[in-house]
Amino acid sequence: MMKKQRAFLKWAGGKFKLVDAIVRHLPAGNRLVEPFVGAGSVFLNTDYDNYLLCDINRDLIEMYRIIQRDPEHFIGLAGELFIDANNDADFYYNTRQRFNHATDSLDRALGFLYLNRHGFNGLCRYNRKGSFNVPFGSYKKPYFPEKEIRGFSQKSQQAEFVCIGYEQAFDMLSDGDVVYCDPPYAPLSTTASFTTYVGAGFSLDDQAILARRSRQTAQERGIPVVISNHDIPLTRELYHGATFEVISVQRNISQKGSSRKKVDELIALYAAEQQQTGQVLPFRQVK
Repeated sequence: MMKKQRAFLKWAGGKFKLVDAIVRHLPAGNRLVEPFVGAGSVFLNTDYDNYLLCDINRDLIEMYRIIQRDPEHFIGLAGELFIDANNDADFYYNTRQRFNHATDSLDRALGFLYLNRHGFNGLCRYNRKGSFNVPFGSYKKPYFPEKEIRGFSQKSQQAEFVCIGYEQAFDMLSDGDVVYCDPPYAPLSTTASFTTYVGAGFSLDDQAILARRSRQTAQERGIPVVISNHDIPLTRELYHGATFEVISVQRNISQKGSSRKKVDELIALYAAEQQQTGQVLPFRQVK
């Protein structure tokens, strides 16, 4: 059994724990397309000939391109930031300020990694003016993911990184593609939403548009689409016509481990030729 590869970024809603379940539903194909690549756990743990990896976060995509081209140069410079003296609130906030004013892509990529590993819970959040605003995380010794960056770079030689929205990503599909969508999740309640990763966030209208595009893509173009989201009545309704699997998974947004709870997540498959619709597959618990 192949050992799973971890992403080098900390990421809210990351899919490392769900990779096995997600991969079970991904059909064979020539290219995997991810309109919401995030930290890339699914990309890193699948075996397609090629990948189209998209995200609206330009900092994320530019960093991936830099690591794809020259990982050793990036690792050498990034390592200088991960020393004990820099694990300090003053240094963090100064770095965050420099990052928010930087225009050079390499400077922003290095700052992005430092902020990701030293910021609170690895959150990636910007205010309405486009400034990164995650507070200092106060971790004892933030991990420098040198090995994971090298692994990502090696795998990325098969990938194209594009900074576009999900609708544009669907427009770029071609025969032989398989699509995996990991959108910002629909809120469990009106007070539990965490969707503002970039800009104005991901609205309920976006959730509905994504579901419609996914269904149409499978039915009209014969391209299968897999989507992850919270298992709530809204997503069950939005993803009508899909095959479902429900998984219980630990969510780690809360800072206190004692208050981190398991939630049910839904994996919805729109197959190219749907044999069964609305079927709920056997429950599988992920610790």
